[in-house]
Amino acid sequence: MHTVAQVLIGVVAALHAYFLVLEMFLWQRPPGRALSGFDEELARRTAPLAANQGLYNGFLAAGLVWSLVIDSLATQVFFLVCVIVAGLYGGATANRRILVAQALPGALALGAALLAT
Repeated sequence: MHTVAQVLIGVVAALHAYFLVLEMFLWQRPPGRALSGFDEELARRTAPLAANQGLYNGFLAAGLVWSLVIDSLATQVFFLVCVIVAGLYGGATANRRILVAQALPGALALGAALLAT
């Protein structure tokens, strides 16, 4: 189960690294605009906000990778709970798809990490 937990945490970290790239670098391009549904003008105007959000996602990815490197359950739990809370908040305030894209993978990884102990 430890290996399953490690893989799931790695997947969550990779997702957040992808969110970083999407929000910081691709927001005004077709992938970012397809995700947000924004036209060129709105994507341009919201790009600084998206970049800030992307930076936070990068910190979550870095923390999850670090938790794997040091093999610390406490650190894994901390960052996974942060992911879940961010996903729940985003799902409640921005778009329900965030529940599936962020909160669910985080919850699955957290469950696996706790079961592995």
